[in-house]
Amino acid sequence: MSVEKVAFIADGEPERVGIRRLKFCVNNEWRASQTGKYMPIMNPSTGRQTAEAPCCTLEEVNAAVDAAAAAFPAWRDTPVPVRIQLMFRFKQLLDKNLEQLTTLLATENGKCLAEARGDVLKAIEVVECACSTHYLMQGDTCRNVSVGYDTVSYREPLGVFAGIVPFNFPAMIPMGWMIPFAISTGNTFVLKAASMVPQTAMRMLELLIEAGLPKGVVNLVTCSRVEADSLLVNPKIKGISFVGSTPVGMHIYQTAAAAGKRVQALTEAKNHALVMEDCVLDRSVRGVINSTYGCAGQRCMALPVVCVQESIADEFVSLLKKYARELKVGPAYHADSQLGPLVSLAQKEWVEKCIATGVKEGAQLVLDGRGLKVPGYEGGYYIGPTIFDHVKPEHFVGNEEIFGPVTSVKRVRDFEDGLAVMNASRFGNGSCIYTSSGRLAREFSARSEAGMVGVNVGIPVPFSIFPFSGHKQSFFGDLHAMGKDGVAFYTETKSVTSVWFTEEDSNKAVSTWDGTLTRK
Repeated sequence: MSVEKVAFIADGEPERVGIRRLKFCVNNEWRASQTGKYMPIMNPSTGRQTAEAPCCTLEEVNAAVDAAAAAFPAWRDTPVPVRIQLMFRFKQLLDKNLEQLTTLLATENGKCLAEARGDVLKAIEVVECACSTHYLMQGDTCRNVSVGYDTVSYREPLGVFAGIVPFNFPAMIPMGWMIPFAISTGNTFVLKAASMVPQTAMRMLELLIEAGLPKGVVNLVTCSRVEADSLLVNPKIKGISFVGSTPVGMHIYQTAAAAGKRVQALTEAKNHALVMEDCVLDRSVRGVINSTYGCAGQRCMALPVVCVQESIADEFVSLLKKYARELKVGPAYHADSQLGPLVSLAQKEWVEKCIATGVKEGAQLVLDGRGLKVPGYEGGYYIGPTIFDHVKPEHFVGNEEIFGPVTSVKRVRDFEDGLAVMNASRFGNGSCIYTSSGRLAREFSARSEAGMVGVNVGIPVPFSIFPFSGHKQSFFGDLHAMGKDGVAFYTETKSVTSVWFTEEDSNKAVSTWDGTLTRK
């Protein structure tokens, strides 16, 4: 079944065309699963089911791996410029279908249209970077490492990779961080799509096939954790790329690494901002609003904790509450919505539980987003902006990832106190400072223990030529997603040393193991 026929009426509201039963893709063929178990796909804005994804059987998951393994030799030997031309064609089709993908993503995930469009555009950005794979795959050479001996190194693909992705970025993570660099470097791929939001990746795979993707190079399944675990130990798979929670990431890292596979596991975050008294206050508060409540807080680069210098804390919290209350909460696919729903009822209930925990622990609830109802969409999974003040080091809401529109304010004395509070977190994905001091900004950039640092930038996600470089318990592995790290993760280095001689030359010299030449 193609997801291309998802229907929308003029204002973006999904038509009630019944529940669609989705398929999985092997060898460019969309196949009906033999499973008896299907996973519901909801429209978070309404709370109604729109589709169901198969929980593919172990045999079906293995068939996807087998197809990728069979396709690898021919794809590996395909010249790099030919593989890159596929990326160019794919990019053009993504551009052409941007608005369709945006609406589809907003409908199944709950992101507002601008955020959904940004999700797709970020995937396109990585595809564009993958068009330079021939440059990024270049090795090194050294002539005459010993008399008459030359050494060259190459970057070569490894084989089949598997990607296990979360719900929060249905386009950027599978079709940006993973697949473009994996296949442009010559590998083949099996994507375990997020069961709650698989349709965006399915539609993008259709476009990749339309662009000329050879059979078996990319395959897509939806399944439960049981079948996904088989990917971690399947001997035909050489590496795993994962994005999700820290406990699952640790399990994947330990299991797959023990099976001899490469692993990059991007996991949870609790990003902090440090707001100094010399900042441009209004602009800084608006930056926090965008960073915290975009995507309803469901992103690992959200900004859920703000360490504010005590001298400006009252004014900061007052402005934060004022601007947060101005956000228009509504269906994701309505053009004027600024804060959409959470992805599922379970996620909504989790966030409400976290808010209740914060109240119980004694944090001051300045703004409570619970109980919010959107007229006409009462079944949607909405929580309004929520703000806690006077959050202490021991409070759950200030330490653990909530993945919702919740801000925790920690009051700090000065720069050193704020930096110490931030670096005490077990996570290290992103951090930022709001200040007008170049000295403090430089000091913060050097001493922050996060992998991505912003100076007056609330979401310091780098352009895709740089790696998405989380630290501490926000990442497990050696090579990050995107940039040169991304290319290195999907390739390995081969060094070749050669010498050329005639029969006459061979009577004059012999080679020793250390590369030196000795005369007879």
